[in-house]
Amino acid sequence: MRLALWLRVGLLVLAGGAGEAGRAEVSAQDTTRVKADSAFPAAPAIPAPPAIPGSDSAGGSKPPVSPMGALWRSILLPGWGQAKLNRKLTGALFVTWEGVTLGMSIKASHELRYLRRTGSAAVTSKEKEKQDWLVLLAFNHLFAAIEAYVSAHLWDFPRDLEIRAAPVPGGVGATVRLPFRLP
Repeated sequence: MRLALWLRVGLLVLAGGAGEAGRAEVSAQDTTRVKADSAFPAAPAIPAPPAIPGSDSAGGSKPPVSPMGALWRSILLPGWGQAKLNRKLTGALFVTWEGVTLGMSIKASHELRYLRRTGSAAVTSKEKEKQDWLVLLAFNHLFAAIEAYVSAHLWDFPRDLEIRAAPVPGGVGATVRLPFRLP
């Protein structure tokens, strides 16, 4: 879900979009500003999301775990902080990669012991391979922790970003709408 959100934001940035009256609509072929009622049909109204338990009076919601709590959980076990934030797919990917890197570093250790016993010349390359897998293991812990920390901070980020196909004179294009609120 968050990956799709970041892809949409990236498309908006690449298209060079700018806000107009709280909403930005950008054509993929024509990056000039377009009023909502002139070229494209109005999008249907998006209903307000239901109230989330634990919401504060300002309308935002508190994450089920604090950002530091999510960070420490993911340092201990990559994916735990994401699972606590109800980001189960992301958490599963971190756990899966943790298993792959841990398994490969154990495998490289066994092979290294065997090569040392036999007096092989490939010991140095196997040592480097083992170190590479250990670095990837450490990086997975760090990246999972940082991702959980940021996800906890972005817990109440608005999800009403949308991309849709739109007719453009002389071809086909796409529009990106990013609502934002002014203080």
